[in-house]
Amino acid sequence: GHIICGLVCHPDKEHILYPLGCTVVIQELDSKKQTFLRGHTDNVSCIVVSKDGVYVASGQVTFMGFKADIILWDFQKEELLARLSLHKGNVEDLAFSPNSRYLISLGGQDDGSVVVWDVAKREGVCGSPASPRSAGNATVVVCSSCRDEMFVTAGNGTIRVWELDLANRKIRPTECQIGKVKRLMMCVRMADDDNVFYVGTSSGDILQVNTHNKVMTEYGPQKKKFSSGVTALLVLKTGDLIVGTGGGVVALCKGSNYKIMKQIQVHGAVTSLTRRGQGHQVFVGTNECQIYRINYTEFKEELIAACHNEAVHDIVFPFGSSKVFATCSKNDIRVWHTPENRELLRIIVPNVTCHAIEIMRDGRSIISAWNDGKIRAFTPETGRLMYMINHAHSLGVTAIAATSDSKRIISGGGEGQVRIWEIGERTHKLVEVLKEHVCAVSCIKIKKNDQECVTTSLDRTCIIWDIVRFVRKQMFLANTLFKCVCYHPEEYQIITSGTDRKVAYWEVFDGSPIREVEGSVSGTINGMDITSDGVHFVTGGDDHLVKLWNYDEGAVTHVGVGHSGNITRLKICPEKKYIVSVSADGAILLWKYPDLR
Repeated sequence: GHIICGLVCHPDKEHILYPLGCTVVIQELDSKKQTFLRGHTDNVSCIVVSKDGVYVASGQVTFMGFKADIILWDFQKEELLARLSLHKGNVEDLAFSPNSRYLISLGGQDDGSVVVWDVAKREGVCGSPASPRSAGNATVVVCSSCRDEMFVTAGNGTIRVWELDLANRKIRPTECQIGKVKRLMMCVRMADDDNVFYVGTSSGDILQVNTHNKVMTEYGPQKKKFSSGVTALLVLKTGDLIVGTGGGVVALCKGSNYKIMKQIQVHGAVTSLTRRGQGHQVFVGTNECQIYRINYTEFKEELIAACHNEAVHDIVFPFGSSKVFATCSKNDIRVWHTPENRELLRIIVPNVTCHAIEIMRDGRSIISAWNDGKIRAFTPETGRLMYMINHAHSLGVTAIAATSDSKRIISGGGEGQVRIWEIGERTHKLVEVLKEHVCAVSCIKIKKNDQECVTTSLDRTCIIWDIVRFVRKQMFLANTLFKCVCYHPEEYQIITSGTDRKVAYWEVFDGSPIREVEGSVSGTINGMDITSDGVHFVTGGDDHLVKLWNYDEGAVTHVGVGHSGNITRLKICPEKKYIVSVSADGAILLWKYPDLR
């Protein structure tokens, strides 16, 4: 949700498009069905749909000095038509001309050029530096509503109207006169008749510029400016404006004097405003990863989509049920309803990150591990804080697990200690501290009989503990930073994985290695989970792939391609209907469990 103008409503009024990591998501509004456009090698930085709805174009970021691609897609067939590479570093913004003849692209800070592309020939027509040397970078480009040959760029202290001279393959800019007003331009919208365009600024006012004589005719509001800047604009058929601000206000304003007629508050700074059809409905996207729908007549907001806006660190199902699952991230824990893919509960703890969660076997509490060194327990229905264990670990709590009788919690910390806590009705006390690991504990799993647990750590060791006598039983050493571990359901073997990209099988009884298989060609393996019958297991990691394995053969049977960020954790639901994987780009992906009969 942090990409400016990243949420776009398609002209067919049936779909919305938005970027997620390096994929572009097309979602049907009624059925919520999603399709994905994949082709970018790095995060998508801007997205635009042509006026007739035939083409979609998206730009990406890349490493400094390398060329950033613009991809032209066919919307109907959902396929890649062309890669256009000229800009270096990143593509700041894109715009289609009204008849889809040209695509205009704006390079980022290291590139600073504006390029006109011929859509039919799939080639560049001409380019030019986007802003004058006396001004800052241009960040926004918008096309005329009627003429293919005119477009506007705006940025830090600069607004320019450009004319394309196709015969000489040149674009000629005219700097707009805005007097002594110094502004950082954040968004531009062209009126439908092309006579004026409106520019939203970071100072919280709106400039109105005449397209013909390139002079600012007026600006406002004069007295009460919009707080945190005008980040998004919509021009309505009536001449009125809908304004989105960095403070999360969406306001309906008079076109003449910018007087606010109606306004609502949304969660997070508004980054996108897009209208459905003629503007009877408006969609709002915010940087807190929320999408709202507003009906123009009532002007009331309705939340239609929400997700984490930071990396998701863990996912867990309650014992024996696939209907709900919980995920955790920075600032919050969320509980989701699996069949409808909607959020049921949000537990917010501001400014701290939750590293791991577990739902108690009796279903009465969600226990969570936080980077401020506290263990917090919440009720699963209301999200009320039940109890909090302060100073559980000195360098943050990094892993957590609960015994099947729900009376004990085992936690691992950033300093490497494993601690066992007794949980009573209203009390919690520290039973034992197991000091062996010298680096952060990454994963804890407990045996079914609650007498033994296995912990993995980034110090290259994996230890099996007796949690009745509180002694070490076995220790496995490997040249890898262990990230995840699973007991085989019959509990005579464990499988581990980590940064060496190998899946290792170990004998629990004497700690001897059984075998190693290559788990991934590139990138760490961060998460794994095993089915209740022990026939299959899944892994996921920095190669963005979800892999389903046959346990006995140690071979991959299915691969899921979909993530555009590093996979942090994944789980097979208890009834083997779905696999749910979460990733560092804030996405939660639901996979249909393959039919293996």
